Amino acid sequence: MTQPTLADVRKLDKSDPLRAFRERFALPEGVIYLDGNSLGALPKLTSRRLASVVTEQWGQSLIRSWNDHDWIGAPQRIGAKIASLIGAQPDEVIVADSTSVNLFKLLIAVTRLHPERRDIVTEAGNFPTDLHIARSVAELTGKRLVTVATDALTNAVGHQTACVVLSHVHYRSANRHDMKAITASAAKTDTRVIWDLSHSAGAVPLNLNADAIEFAVGCGYKYLNGGPGAPAFLYAAKPFLAQLTSPIPGWMGHAAPFEFEDEYRPAPGIDRFLAGTPPILSLLALESGVDLMLDADLPALFEKSRRLFDLFASLVASRCPQLQLVSPKVAQLRGSHIAFAHPHASSIMNALIASGVIGDYRAPDILRFGLTPLYLSYEDIWNAVDVLETIMQTSAWRDPRFARIGRVT
Repeated sequence: MTQPTLADVRKLDKSDPLRAFRERFALPEGVIYLDGNSLGALPKLTSRRLASVVTEQWGQSLIRSWNDHDWIGAPQRIGAKIASLIGAQPDEVIVADSTSVNLFKLLIAVTRLHPERRDIVTEAGNFPTDLHIARSVAELTGKRLVTVATDALTNAVGHQTACVVLSHVHYRSANRHDMKAITASAAKTDTRVIWDLSHSAGAVPLNLNADAIEFAVGCGYKYLNGGPGAPAFLYAAKPFLAQLTSPIPGWMGHAAPFEFEDEYRPAPGIDRFLAGTPPILSLLALESGVDLMLDADLPALFEKSRRLFDLFASLVASRCPQLQLVSPKVAQLRGSHIAFAHPHASSIMNALIASGVIGDYRAPDILRFGLTPLYLSYEDIWNAVDVLETIMQTSAWRDPRFARIGRVT
């Protein structure tokens, strides 16, 4: 197979329909940022908007901003925008809390639909927080957490399964589950599935309604570029909403929060999954990132993700054969990051970061690179592999400075 040249790569950039989006992000000079699957880059709009929110809305309108600037409606408004990105109805998505808290709320609510059933099923190697939350819910509700290998999932789900919890795109390998098929298979035993879309929303095609997906959670700080620790979203299909009760019945999830009743009455619809007062600054930062994503042509974004992956995989295979590709080669079977295995992955990644190429490391041996089409160019990929090749050929990663582990990235 003929390897692409730098001229080929530059030709791809010239014809890229998304190339103008790069200028809408505040990207530091001298850095190739390949960690947007962990923390998205800063949209320039976010800085301007937050400055206005702080100085004008908070500073001048003060508490009147809850009404005058619709702070109170932010969770629903931003949820509706995210709904359009994931193929849901506007009133099936709410923005609140973190992915972990939303998973806890939803998992308790869904297991209550079948209180007589014993098991919560998930896969081994799922994102650790999801496993920790599922285990805690099992202990709190008297259930049993059943953790099985991926290829054993279908057989593990049956009439004793209260709920299944899975990540759509695996955080290490980028393996993507067939969400539609798994949900349909579980439905044969009237079993509900909760999907974690943290590595999916804004990264791969999603159409929750068309695929009959019933429940999902996801974060706002990866491909949605909402900022560090941005609020998460919770999705529940309309037919189930009236049956669900949140285990955290905060005042914002009350049917009439400003009547200050002693007794709790859940709000109608998705609003019942709100709890405390919305964090306005982080919510509006997230809204800026979502608005930017809404401007993009999603089919073009997903196609560019595929091309970035194929370019990265091809260049590494020919120039850095010491690295083993662990992500699926077929686009429909993966997310929008690429992962390689190497026994010294941590040191190699630290050397890359010191050289201005920011990816991340996942224990025990994974080099992970986010492919974020809105602000990455094809030439970025070429240049990143140039640096990686130099590090591998010179064994620069053996420098004792790069032996440390536990970096945040």
